[in-house]
Amino acid sequence: MSRLLLSLALLALSPALLAVQARPATAPATAAPPPPRPEVLLHTSMGDITLELYPDKSPKSVANFLEYVRDGFYDGTVFHRVINGYLIQGGLYTRQLTPRRTRAPVPAEADNGLSNLRGTVAVARGAAPNSGTSQFFINLVDNRRLDYTGSQSGLTWGYTVFGKVIKGMKVVDKIAKLPTHAQGPFAGDVPEPLVVIESAKVIGDTSAPAHTGSTPAPAPKGKPAAGKKR
Repeated sequence: MSRLLLSLALLALSPALLAVQARPATAPATAAPPPPRPEVLLHTSMGDITLELYPDKSPKSVANFLEYVRDGFYDGTVFHRVINGYLIQGGLYTRQLTPRRTRAPVPAEADNGLSNLRGTVAVARGAAPNSGTSQFFINLVDNRRLDYTGSQSGLTWGYTVFGKVIKGMKVVDKIAKLPTHAQGPFAGDVPEPLVVIESAKVIGDTSAPAHTGSTPAPAPKGKPAAGKKR
């Protein structure tokens, strides 16, 4: 009798055992893909330029740039410095070559491992490493002499790369070929005609700009720049 009861018990358990055996193994958890890099469309009087930004490499510089973009700060500013075979620079001066009032400088991140190669976008600044605000430049060639080589001085700190041109490099090259002259506070390198950033927008961002950023600032004693050739 006991053997019969044991056999019945095993038969009763067998469907459950089969169900456990047939259950597929749980797939291993996969890491979430990294968020897409933000992109900014510069609509200029010479054509459109699309930038891809690197928040993973230059988080402070990217956050600073995006805040200026979302504020509408760049709308109506110009590329005021054009040196063919070197760079084009903008992001501060209006059509009248009057500087706009900026926020506090952003800390330098030039030691992020990125190089000032053709098409990359970097923070323009003065002599001090941590003096960059709204100005940026686009490298026309591989400017490795602008890279970080050490923290000894402003020269060795180099210039922070925080993005690159992914569309519109032909527009950048067209700007680079414009004739230049002295105008306003600048002794040279101002393109003719002035190239206006008519609007700057984060692609896919539907939020309206908080303000236009059109309040002029007193003219600086020395223009922030991407550094002289050395």
